[in-house]
Amino acid sequence: MDVRGWGEILVTIAITVALGIPLGAYLARVWQGGRTWLDPVLQPIEGVLYAAFGVDRSKSQSWFAYAISMLFFSAASFLVLYLILRFQDVLPFNPQGLPALPPELALNTAISFVTNTNWQFYSGETTMSYLSQMAGLTVHNFVSAATGIALAMAIIRGFSRKSSKTVGNFWVDLTRCTLYILMPIAIVYALFLIWQGVPQTLGAYVDAATLDGAKQTIAVGPVASQEAIKMLGTNGGGFFNGNSAHPFENPTALSNLIQMISIFSIGAALTNVFGRMVGRERQGWALFGVMGLLFLAGTFIVYPVEAGGNPAIAALGVDQSAGPLQPGGNMEGKEARFGIGASAVFATVTTATSCGAVNSAHDSFTPLGGFVPLFQMQLGEVVFGGVGTGLYSMLVFAIIGVFIAGLMIGRTPEYLGKKIEAFEMKMSSIAILVMPFIVLVGTAVAVSATAGKAGVANPAAHGFSEILYAFTSAGNNNGSAFAGISANTVFYNTALGLVMWVGRYWPIVAVLAIAGSLAAKKRVPVTAGTMPTHGPTFVILLIGTVLLVGVLTFVPALALGPVVEHLTLWAH
Repeated sequence: MDVRGWGEILVTIAITVALGIPLGAYLARVWQGGRTWLDPVLQPIEGVLYAAFGVDRSKSQSWFAYAISMLFFSAASFLVLYLILRFQDVLPFNPQGLPALPPELALNTAISFVTNTNWQFYSGETTMSYLSQMAGLTVHNFVSAATGIALAMAIIRGFSRKSSKTVGNFWVDLTRCTLYILMPIAIVYALFLIWQGVPQTLGAYVDAATLDGAKQTIAVGPVASQEAIKMLGTNGGGFFNGNSAHPFENPTALSNLIQMISIFSIGAALTNVFGRMVGRERQGWALFGVMGLLFLAGTFIVYPVEAGGNPAIAALGVDQSAGPLQPGGNMEGKEARFGIGASAVFATVTTATSCGAVNSAHDSFTPLGGFVPLFQMQLGEVVFGGVGTGLYSMLVFAIIGVFIAGLMIGRTPEYLGKKIEAFEMKMSSIAILVMPFIVLVGTAVAVSATAGKAGVANPAAHGFSEILYAFTSAGNNNGSAFAGISANTVFYNTALGLVMWVGRYWPIVAVLAIAGSLAAKKRVPVTAGTMPTHGPTFVILLIGTVLLVGVLTFVPALALGPVVEHLTLWAH
């Protein structure tokens, strides 16, 4: 550990906090219909889109109609992407002449990008044409992220409205999020990446001669445009197999810092939007505080254990101490240009959210270093989370937290003036329990089936961790991996595709049902017996609720994987 590493952590947090207020103010203005500086350019485009698709922007939808619209849009998006991937060999912008994807890989990839998971069983530079990367993957990076933010807005309206039968209009929310939020930021972001050295071209791959006279083909393409929304929309799917460890995706220390901040930016700002739209900004800061403390806890574990080195490598006589010529610590699987600090922070950021982009190989982390990214996903990725998904997941935990507190003091639980009753608790239970169910059942099937075990190259505890990580990543729509597992098989393509689909849409429908129920309720006046939900007590209660659910659900599985691997490693 060194001053630079801790400095990277503090700078990431400081800039995230600083961006939260102005970005939150802008997002709130977009959703509340206020005027923005982009209106003169975007309002005509917005109007044309509504007219072309027959959308009445003044018409608000019930939660059920909102859910049907979202599911219909997602199904149509999946079909379009699947067809692009299956027929990319006959479609334009394929200068490398790459073949079409086989059915099971196209199926998995289409589900992956529509659900904002971006799990990849392939090397992008040898599998995807430019058209597939742009019209397929990049477009779905935008719309899947916009869908998540739209759903966060729906549940915020559930808390902010009273005696209302509607939660907004999905088509308007989707359009405004894409036009007014994601597109403008992504354009500026892509230009920044081009300045840093990220390629953006439709030209063919470049052939170069090495120093010994051999020929080397250097893959290029429209990288910057995909990289920008990959981070901003917490998508995570890389243009190259190396993802953000590849120098064409993440060339400098500055680009690495901006990528981490961009992963957090919208998720963090949405807590501020929540506070503004419910009329109590302190409520948003309470949620931000919970997320921030959980992030710090994860980072303060990963960085020291990775900086401490790996005893198995030390036993081979390898010097892992820091010095003038080496960074020290467990540098296996990490980029020398980023080192331990930036790699540890990036791993924590990308699994605290639903991003899944990586600048190091999580599979080569020490057991405790890999434990943290795995456990953060198993908490439901509520630490700022995916764009939109992190906020509404944390609000579900808040509902459960105030319900527990209400039982403890013998009062009907309420949150922001809305009574939490049987229906909200049933839907909250569904939203929370679906993920552990599909993750644990999927893992159990994989470790029992011959086809599941066939892809595991590492025996014993670490192999189990790789399978558990794969299903955890898919079930939480993250997309990162312990890459030691060979998952491009019919079994894993199908099983993980199903887990991604259920993990995305089953909780979403439950959350929208909660939003509709809350919007229909009147506000309960604040009394002396009302539990404050903006102070330290509530922050501690909410952290405890998140950890309690995660620990009770996953600790037995974690004990079989990273925990026993850690004990075994240090026993020698």
